[in-house]
Amino acid sequence: MTSIEFYLRRIHILGAFFLVVSLLAWISDWTGLVYVCPYCRLQRTVIGILGFLMMFRGLHNIITIFIASVLGFMGAHVAAAQNFMGWLKINKGTFEFKGDIYLDPFLLSGAALFAIIAQVWLLVLSARSKTIESEVGQS
Repeated sequence: MTSIEFYLRRIHILGAFFLVVSLLAWISDWTGLVYVCPYCRLQRTVIGILGFLMMFRGLHNIITIFIASVLGFMGAHVAAAQNFMGWLKINKGTFEFKGDIYLDPFLLSGAALFAIIAQVWLLVLSARSKTIESEVGQS
């Protein structure tokens, strides 16, 4: 079993994990633990929706992949734009981590970028392996 197969067999567990992460991030927003950030809100929403889609392998088809790709591209674009603002500050010499480093937008947007791209790839590969399995079953 390759490492990708390991994750594809557990895609529903990973989806639940990402959904919980998204919900916890939203709860921290609603309770005022973190500041209101439209970039963060979009990223956590995309992570949650993709996590939900990951939980149901029966939904992994071309329509789901198209929706996941569009949402993932939008979320990754916003995460990259937010992260790039941190790089601009680094180049200007004005960059500082937030006091609570686990709430730093530079680090969180980087983590969101990795998470969103991983989620989209896993969904695409899951749909592909599902198609291959059905073709093998028919022959």
